[in-house]
Amino acid sequence: MQNLPGPLKEVVDQLSSLPGIGPKSALRIALTLLKMPRERAAGVGQSILDLRERLCLCEDCACLAESSPCAICADATRDTGQLCLVPEWDALLALEEMGVYRGKYLVLGGLLSPLDGVDPGQLEIERLRRRLASGDFSELILALGATLDAESTASYVKNLVESEFPGVSVTRLAQGIPMGAEVKYMDKETLKQSLVHRQKM
Repeated sequence: MQNLPGPLKEVVDQLSSLPGIGPKSALRIALTLLKMPRERAAGVGQSILDLRERLCLCEDCACLAESSPCAICADATRDTGQLCLVPEWDALLALEEMGVYRGKYLVLGGLLSPLDGVDPGQLEIERLRRRLASGDFSELILALGATLDAESTASYVKNLVESEFPGVSVTRLAQGIPMGAEVKYMDKETLKQSLVHRQKM
């Protein structure tokens, strides 16, 4: 990549700094942009600039939206007794695509991670407190994942809710053996979670 012309190298460097895009992919994208008609390439660039200008964080749930409150928070048909806590906006999208959950959300903005220097002050903990203090919610659903950071975040949130909002029950997404899998192929931690969180039939 050292022999690239300066302007092309700059675009490749910028693109390859994005998550999931390596130098080769960045070069392919840059060359594709270079081959586009000028108007179309300008449109791509303008849409990237508009992305920051035309989106905001919803004042209630902290998800990305064109207006605040967002469409989910403004929807009067949603169940106001359930609040689902997700780490990032893409987790909210995944849950919404199922079309099963009809409650409200709160986007935490990440997970607690002492090794990466992420503490409660960098997450939407105060927004969570405000939402729970409204008295609207009887259940907080933790949809944070099953990583070590997710577990420590879940523990922190559970302790916070139990001490400050005793009337709110804390639940979590079920964990364990995925559909279509066999017990003999499961790792020890998955089997352990499956046994601990077993369900009555």
